[in-house]
Amino acid sequence: MNYRYLGQTGLPLSELSLGSWRTFGESISEKTADELMTLAYDSGINFFDNAEVYAAGASELLMGRILKAKGWRRDTWCVSSKVFWGGCEPTRKGLFRKHVIEACHQALERLQVDYLDLYFCHRPDLNTPIVETVAAMTDLVRQGKILYWGTSEWTARDIALAHAAAARDKLVAPVMEQPQYNLFTRERFELDYSRLYKEAGLGTTVWSPLSRGELAGHYLEEKDEAFVVSKAGERWLKDAGLPLGYEVRVQKVAEFASLARDLEITPARLALAWVLKNSNVTTAILGASNTNHLKENLKAIDDLVLLDEDVLEKIESIFKTSPTPEETFR
Repeated sequence: MNYRYLGQTGLPLSELSLGSWRTFGESISEKTADELMTLAYDSGINFFDNAEVYAAGASELLMGRILKAKGWRRDTWCVSSKVFWGGCEPTRKGLFRKHVIEACHQALERLQVDYLDLYFCHRPDLNTPIVETVAAMTDLVRQGKILYWGTSEWTARDIALAHAAAARDKLVAPVMEQPQYNLFTRERFELDYSRLYKEAGLGTTVWSPLSRGELAGHYLEEKDEAFVVSKAGERWLKDAGLPLGYEVRVQKVAEFASLARDLEITPARLALAWVLKNSNVTTAILGASNTNHLKENLKAIDDLVLLDEDVLEKIESIFKTSPTPEETFR
């Protein structure tokens, strides 16, 4: 396993990390969750991602039980939570001081830890002044209940406003962002945040590097040396609720799968290696429903060497999703 610093901090996180969204407390058993975390930790993963909203808290409860039972040294791993959607009641949803602090306390209890390594604002709250959120996060940092705080799916403008509020009022600024980043979703990560990487030292823990499994191509089968949608794949695509125009996306993934085959790796590994090729990615969060998938996807770290200029150009010619850079006027 390789490690990258979280932005301008000195915290080293594993290039691949394990997330619990849609799996822990939902689609997998406690035994499978235990096996996944054990494989991840033994493979060098040191960051486990979670959130208050995942399985309505059941995900954190399950992860907390496993962490407690394993007895791994607390200084060898990191765990996160995210605040925004704590419940239906008005005082359990948003980024105002009351909910930010109470959600932290509840996450600590569910995860059975004394502090959170990373604590994210799960989405922007347009009804709460940013300075109120920054002040609440600062209090939690100074109390030792969280070590670092950041955002998820915030605009570059709002992240900059949070930094400005922190500088003005001598508060603690966010150090990381958790955006979606994959071959289909690139503009915010590559374009909107570009100045924040340099000027604010922004670290990133990217989610959905496989576009919710779409880029893994599990719905494809090889036929006459080409990839086509299988019968089971048709059902998967229907259940996945992909956006309009997904037929074009399916064709792109089929071409991508052919390229991966030529490189003698899986489409999932190639997609993950492509994400990790971007040096602004601190860690890519993996989701997994069984240890075989996780074990296979962990090999993506060694596949980075395959992504030379020729391969990168072939990938770009398939997806054509590279955002147009802003005009510099120089």
